[in-house]
Order: sequence, then C-alpha cells, then structure tokens
Amino acid sequence: MGIGNKISRFFGVEAEEYDENTFPEEQAVNSEPVFATHGQKVVSITDKGRTGAEKKIALFEPRIYSDVKSIAGKLISDQAVVVNFQRMDDDQARRVVDFLTGTIFAINGEIQRIGDQIFLCTPRGFAVEGSLAGNFDNDEFS
Repeated sequence: MGIGNKISRFFGVEAEEYDENTFPEEQAVNSEPVFATHGQKVVSITDKGRTGAEKKIALFEPRIYSDVKSIAGKLISDQAVVVNFQRMDDDQARRVVDFLTGTIFAINGEIQRIGDQIFLCTPRGFAVEGSLAGNFDNDEFS
C-alpha cells in the first residue's frame, strides 16, 4: 500500500477501482486524406491561384515620398515596377530608392538601374536578361 492510498484512506476517500476493459476500442484511422468538394475548384496553395495569370509591370513617376507606399504595394502583390524619378527631388528620390531597396530585400526580389533616373524593381520569380551599357553617375541615388 502506497503513501497516496494511506492519505486517501485518512481523509475518507477510497480509490475507485475500474476495469480497463470498459473503454471502447479505438477505431482504425483511414490513412487516406478525405477531401470535401462542394462544387468548387480545388487550387493548390503553392501556386496562389496565379496559374496562367498574366504578369504585369507597373510604371510609376513619383512626385512625393508618400507615393512609395503604392509602389511597394505593387511589389508585394508580385508585380514588377519601373520607377522614373525625373519629376522628383534628388533627396526624396534617394529616400524612395532606400525604401524600395528594403522592400525588395524583404520579398527576395531585385532592383536594377535601367536609366539615368529609372529603376526596375522585380519580385522573386522575374528574370531580367541582358544589360544596358550606359554611363551612369554612381554617386547619384547611392
């Protein structure tokens, strides 16, 4: 008799005896997955429903810093973006490029300079081929 039983008897609580055979047996679990179809198309989660969808490139000419929010939104929604900074102050343009560089880093994309004040920002999954031979001032926007 264990100490637990002695304490139980001291307080007047008797241990309940039970039969292990009184529990129902577990039913065999079917290892095949069950899919419920209610007349809807089943789409794989990995393709995000974009199978066969056209990839688009959005064009932006920001004028103020707050325009960067809509540019980043396009990148996050898996669209490539071409940004022309010719109508923006150089200091503001540098801030926008810095913000877009952070956005691109977060989505594993790329940013490339394709003109004097023009940048191409692409999310992961876009391939840009070729190169532009141009004399860009490396101090500008960097």
